[in-house]
Amino acid sequence: MKKNKATNSSMEEEVVAKTEKKAFSHETVMLNEAVEALQVKADGCYIDATYGRGGHSSLILEQLGPEGRLIVIDKDPEAIAHAKAKQAEDNRIVVWQGAFSDFPDALNEAVASGEISSNKADGLLLDLGVSSPQLDDASRGFSFMREGALDMRMNPDVGMSASEWLQKADEAEIADVIWRYGEERFSRRIAKDIVKHREEEEIVTTKQLADLIAATVYKKEPGKHPATRSFQAIRIFINRELDDLTDCLDLSIKHLVTQGRIVVISFHSLEDRIVKRFLQMHQRGPKIPKGLPIMADQYAPKMRMVGKAHKPSKDEVSGNVRSRSAIMRIGERTDAPLD
Repeated sequence: MKKNKATNSSMEEEVVAKTEKKAFSHETVMLNEAVEALQVKADGCYIDATYGRGGHSSLILEQLGPEGRLIVIDKDPEAIAHAKAKQAEDNRIVVWQGAFSDFPDALNEAVASGEISSNKADGLLLDLGVSSPQLDDASRGFSFMREGALDMRMNPDVGMSASEWLQKADEAEIADVIWRYGEERFSRRIAKDIVKHREEEEIVTTKQLADLIAATVYKKEPGKHPATRSFQAIRIFINRELDDLTDCLDLSIKHLVTQGRIVVISFHSLEDRIVKRFLQMHQRGPKIPKGLPIMADQYAPKMRMVGKAHKPSKDEVSGNVRSRSAIMRIGERTDAPLD
């Protein structure tokens, strides 16, 4: 695990030359493995809760029959526009813009409109992190390798940008975010220098922030830009990524049918740790004090882990370096969902 803690951001230097030629294209990570893990039924209802550019969705649709339905979700307006273009050609697709943690709202709206008959899904897919189009587009502010406005929002129309937050947050909060979500050991020093810098000049571009961090971090990690961990941390915080993940996992217990599956592809240890602990906890069931009278159905585990953690093949990693830190975990609902 420790050997694979590289994040989406930490791989940028290796892929800049390649991705410049692809005009913000996106290579779907673990495409076949993830869709195979869902065990798609022709008449089932599935949720691609992190649509991106629809790689997983396209393969799911190939396996759905006329009665099957696919709900696609994304915060990003550009991803939603891409999905709606697909929807115009295929009436099995339901498009919903929002956080993946709010997928029950998408299910309920689809029930209300008559597009599906139940607010329970046969499968839920999460492909976490930032997508290649978001990372490669300098105007989105995710990349320290490209000069652009320091935004970092998955949905640029909602919430506070990274620049706005850095201008308002106090030093302790900045340090806490960079340490908690980036595990950056120089978090306090970086936060102190950010606060000092903003008194003279507002930090509004990716280059400003990256250069400031590079000048602050005096011990460099070989092969990794000094700003890698800080950019990751700020992005996760701005978009509530780990909070959304925790909420989504908890809600999956209620909204998956029996034997329905959740498939999660993570890209760094913080995400994977949350997924692993969730599956382990619900596989073993609640801890019950000895002697407490309780019915068997109240004790029954809610999930089972399907196999061990899966990683991309060597061929996939050689063709798409961004896939090398991916870890996929699969869970299956083991008893009747709660009402």
